[in-house]
Amino acid sequence: MKKIAVISIILAVLFFIVYFIYTRGNEYHDPRGSAYAGSLTCLKCHSDLYKSYLHTAHYIASSPASLKTVHGSFAPGVNVFEMNDTNKVVMEKRDGEVYQTYYQNGKIKESERFDIVLGGVKGESYLYWKGNGLNQLPVSWFSKQDKWLLSPRYDPRYVDFSRTIKSRCFECHASYIGDQSYEAQRLNDAEQFDKSSIVYSIDCERCHGPGAQHVDFQTNNPGVKTARYIMLFSSLPRARRLDMCGVCHSGNKSQMLQSTFWFKPGDTLARFKLPDFEVAVDTGKLDVHGNQLQLLESSKCFINSNMDCATCHDTHQNQRGNTAMFTQKCLSCHSTDNHNYCKMANTENALFIKSNCIQCHMPALPSRVIISPNSDTTLSADIFVHTHHIAIYPQEVKKVLAYLGK
Repeated sequence: MKKIAVISIILAVLFFIVYFIYTRGNEYHDPRGSAYAGSLTCLKCHSDLYKSYLHTAHYIASSPASLKTVHGSFAPGVNVFEMNDTNKVVMEKRDGEVYQTYYQNGKIKESERFDIVLGGVKGESYLYWKGNGLNQLPVSWFSKQDKWLLSPRYDPRYVDFSRTIKSRCFECHASYIGDQSYEAQRLNDAEQFDKSSIVYSIDCERCHGPGAQHVDFQTNNPGVKTARYIMLFSSLPRARRLDMCGVCHSGNKSQMLQSTFWFKPGDTLARFKLPDFEVAVDTGKLDVHGNQLQLLESSKCFINSNMDCATCHDTHQNQRGNTAMFTQKCLSCHSTDNHNYCKMANTENALFIKSNCIQCHMPALPSRVIISPNSDTTLSADIFVHTHHIAIYPQEVKKVLAYLGK
């Protein structure tokens, strides 16, 4: 009996050792450090918000490339971008993976795999690993045109696979990517990354701060319904709320002081990048990477109120194209009792006017910054971006009046 008891104790000890090793080995270790829990931990308590967030532009800002995440067509004939009579890039599927292949006079000159997808609303651009560095693929998918076209700012005369990508791109398209050692950077004369460190998408902790302490507390204290050890956007003063959005929506012209990967809610943006004092109300150069924050701050609506980005945008929801919802945001301040109410709203088409505020005051204007020239001169190269400078745009008003037959 003693032998059986001893054996049982030994087996029990071995079981717990194995169990401990297994469970510890399968714990999630966030590349950003132990203070981070990973966004999947949010799903347990915030499933509705989490599932809604999966459809937002922030979530699809980056993802691993696959046949599910690359949305451009691979159908024969449609999967070709013709540079000229002798050069073309073909999007190809091979063994469950996808490639861009450059053909010159029918012969393969270079072929690289889709590894990372950036964006997904107006279009998608793609990166491939070159060792531990990243390069951009020369052809992107544009949703409005429903076509493969040259990636932004590419010269239409050349097929170029050599454009290197730096971590600055990931600071607004992902939640984190770590660099390799300084020695690795020096030897390769280009930024080298730790492939295993990528945290795709703009995740929950990018905007709410590190969540491990919050998760531990709420898990161990389920009766406490007030969130602890996590930052709520609404709890920040206005300036810090604007700084939070300005991390990615204040343009790329100003000098960076340190990586915004380490920006946490409540931080001051000026510690990470120098202010861009140029208030660019020139909407002729609109860009998805542009200075939406400065455009908003130059608007009378902003100056004469306490509004911020969240006044109109709920980052947990896909609000793209929801004109009626955005109109209601306008009408929440500009009512019929307000002398600033739209002067056109008393026309016989009042219902149409009242439901299309942003069409006149925040119009979607063409940007040729996002898309490159291409060899197809019959193709409209316009990508439309809503300006965040809220104002009266006479040309847009004329379009609305023309539509109404005025």
